Amino acid sequence: MSEAKTHTGGCHCGKVRYEVTTDLGMLITCNCSICSKRAHILTFVTPDQFKLVSGEGATTDYTFNKHVIHHLFCSTCGVGSFGRGTGPDGKEMVAVNVRCLEDVDVKSLKPHEYDGKHL
Repeated sequence: MSEAKTHTGGCHCGKVRYEVTTDLGMLITCNCSICSKRAHILTFVTPDQFKLVSGEGATTDYTFNKHVIHHLFCSTCGVGSFGRGTGPDGKEMVAVNVRCLEDVDVKSLKPHEYDGKHL
């Protein structure tokens, strides 16, 4: 298991910026209808591990199906760098697209493949 570290990330144009503290040893890719099209690699954190530095009000919200995940994306460049939602346990969580973290080599990661398509 890797150690939790604070990373910075955000969207392509730079309007949405954040800091997240996470352990990159627990990652998923998902084959559901939205994740498969967006090609995210996700890490999930509690709200206290995530700090939106800039971009409050610069995101657009998209929900579907059970409407428990707010797929947020920059209203200028369209990049979905994070989302907010409720986990299976009912607790708030933030889903962070690891591809949007600045100091991470995604080729070195080994995410778990989650079968969201057949839930």
